[in-house]
Amino acid sequence: MFTGLIQALGTMQPLGGDSWQITCVSQASESITQDLAYGDSVAVDGVCLTVEEVLEDGFIATASPETLRRSTLGREQTPQRYVNLETSLRVGGKVGGHFVMGHVDGIGRLLSAEQTASSWEMTFAAPDAIARYIVPKGSIAVNGISLTVATYQPEISQFTVAVIPLTYAETNLNCLVPGSWVNLEGDILGKYVEKFLYPGNRQDQDPDDYSGDAITPAFLTENGYL
Repeated sequence: MFTGLIQALGTMQPLGGDSWQITCVSQASESITQDLAYGDSVAVDGVCLTVEEVLEDGFIATASPETLRRSTLGREQTPQRYVNLETSLRVGGKVGGHFVMGHVDGIGRLLSAEQTASSWEMTFAAPDAIARYIVPKGSIAVNGISLTVATYQPEISQFTVAVIPLTYAETNLNCLVPGSWVNLEGDILGKYVEKFLYPGNRQDQDPDDYSGDAITPAFLTENGYL
């Protein structure tokens, strides 16, 4: 589990097969490497990978076919493509963002990035599998970064986030251009709420067709939740 607060930037180099070498390149790289050990989890652009070998300035990990299919890690990369890095949350650690699992739901696309007086306003397109978890003022992970949804347009599956200058400067958001692909992970709380409301495969099921026992608005009202 992660918090969506990026600690350092790195680069990825394919080693053949499904193996990758991740090299820390930012000045904050010690925050990633100082206690890194075999078997640790590191979020790479929001994708949870397991450390298989520790290097002086990074580590080697394997990305499964499912991970490559569902995330940007499986798409063609430029040699200088930067990835966001975050080590897993320690017990008792501060949760400055939100609970990020490192299980990417799908790939979105940057539509626009505009600088304002106090922030960067970035608008993304999201696939339907993720769009249903997007809530205005709620949380979403973009390339592993915990961000707050400023506005959401459900009819066209687009959302906008306001990124403070520090986050923009210290992550790979500043490398994106319109059309760039990004990893998206919906809020885990929304997923569990949906699961309780509509048991079974939500993607293939119309909520209006469900007639079994479930937590419904009527159920909540009957039990004192107004």
